[in-house]
Amino acid sequence: MTHIEIGAVLPSAMDELTDPTTPDPIRAARMVEERGLESLWVADLVLGDGTPALEPALTLAAAAAVTERVRLGFGVLSLPPRPAPWVASQVATLQHLSRGRIELGVGIGGFPDSPWWRALGVSPRGRGRATDATLDLLPSLVTGAETSVGEEGTRLRLAPAAAMPPVWIGGGEAAFARVLRHGGGWFPSQLSPPDLAGAISRLSAAADERGLPAPPVTVGGHLILGTDDRAERARALLVRELIEHHGISPEEAERAPMVARTPEELAGLYTAYAEAGARRVVAGADTIGWEEQLDFVAEALSHMDRAPSSAG
Repeated sequence: MTHIEIGAVLPSAMDELTDPTTPDPIRAARMVEERGLESLWVADLVLGDGTPALEPALTLAAAAAVTERVRLGFGVLSLPPRPAPWVASQVATLQHLSRGRIELGVGIGGFPDSPWWRALGVSPRGRGRATDATLDLLPSLVTGAETSVGEEGTRLRLAPAAAMPPVWIGGGEAAFARVLRHGGGWFPSQLSPPDLAGAISRLSAAADERGLPAPPVTVGGHLILGTDDRAERARALLVRELIEHHGISPEEAERAPMVARTPEELAGLYTAYAEAGARRVVAGADTIGWEEQLDFVAEALSHMDRAPSSAG
């Protein structure tokens, strides 16, 4: 069987954060590690409009303190509102606290018109340029090299130095150029295995044209688990949101949800993503409680562990 890593999204935002039946992020981090998943991820959803959300770097620091093995990911961090030196200091600190377990998912920011962005004085224009500028600086800043920062060329050297973590660049195929420029991996979301396979083929071809290795891929999404009416309602809602708010065609949106009625079906879905070329799947469930979702995923992993290898 083709190998794939599975990550979970911590309950650090939206309704999960205030649901009394959902474990707090500290307990949830321990549970992810205990269930044998490879990684845990925290979304960057501080909007300033009253939506519950924890700051991602601080949440990952707390998770690092109560775990030993599991990888710790930003899924994904909006770079434009954050000065590059500040991001570098946080990343280097997290690398030390976690003993090198950070996965740095980044993006241009999905909510540029939010009160949070406006309060910070960040323009939604030029998000791509701001993201590239930060990504250009991060490797030298995190690893402790003296780096010229800002228009005045301030010389900055952070210590102690840390290893630069793997970078995963969020977005659709429009992010390919950024992935290839910065040497990171690609972090798309809401793609079915066939659609992902096609996109990975195009990304690999673009890399080959530049004499670069094919970038690794982590895919995110929403799990629609179970067989009750909640699952069908959640699927219909997700499809509508993808069409209306993400510009995805109706045909692609219908294929995007990660639907599984049983853990065995989920294991098969994970395998399909592996065969499409993904290194990792990171997804949260919209239909069942967080802990129930984690148990569902853990059972799916047990089925994958028992499956016969396809290697010859």
